Amino acid sequence: MAAGWERRRADMETVTEPIRDWLVRELAPKPGETILELAAGPGDTGFAAAALLGNEGQLISTDFSSEMTEVARRRGRELGLLNVEYRTMDAERLELEDDSVDGVICRFGFMLMSDTEAALAETRRVLRPGGRLVLATWRGPERNPWVAIGGRILTARGFMPPNEPGAPGMFTMSDDGRVESLLAAAGFTDVLIDDVPVRMPYGDVDEYVTATRDTGGAFARAFNEASEEEQRAITQELAEAFTPFEVDGGLALPGLALVALAR
Repeated sequence: MAAGWERRRADMETVTEPIRDWLVRELAPKPGETILELAAGPGDTGFAAAALLGNEGQLISTDFSSEMTEVARRRGRELGLLNVEYRTMDAERLELEDDSVDGVICRFGFMLMSDTEAALAETRRVLRPGGRLVLATWRGPERNPWVAIGGRILTARGFMPPNEPGAPGMFTMSDDGRVESLLAAAGFTDVLIDDVPVRMPYGDVDEYVTATRDTGGAFARAFNEASEEEQRAITQELAEAFTPFEVDGGLALPGLALVALAR
């Protein structure tokens, strides 16, 4: 999926800019600090923090996928950033010393990890005393039709399995209680949770399908398994379901992120 994310990077960053701004503002990076980004993807959220660290500070940009790490490296090179280290790393087994970073960013990563508890415990381990974690996940499906509708249609047609409670997925960290419980178990005691709304613009349903096949792994796998006739039927069903979100020039699909700061 790295190639698709690289193609769609600019569009995705524009849409999620309010989330990035919240995370960086609440993290409040300071010159000279070391900041770790987990599941960095193309890297732009961490790069916004890197710009505040100065030459004496450092961003460690990491992703589980080596291909995605290279996407971030290319983007950092485009931006001319010299205070970034790029590493392919498993968030559940961080190859970093205890108490070695001042802050951690994870945008839409923890919810997809096979062992979120282990990843958060590792995050706590590498944070220095007084260090901060900022994260983003998604609220429930009713607040995120941009992804929930497609998942519902593909599940109903037998191309995706129903979500198992507690399994990794888009909505596994969608409520305050779940997030607070996970953070407390990892040793975080001071937690702030907020909401950030976004809008996903598409020219039409065909553009939605193309973009989602580029960036949505589960959707892409399921859609690609369908025959051409079934793909046409899925696309038509999506178009009908998206009718309430039609605007001049296309579609505006709403989304709502859960964002959190923890110490």
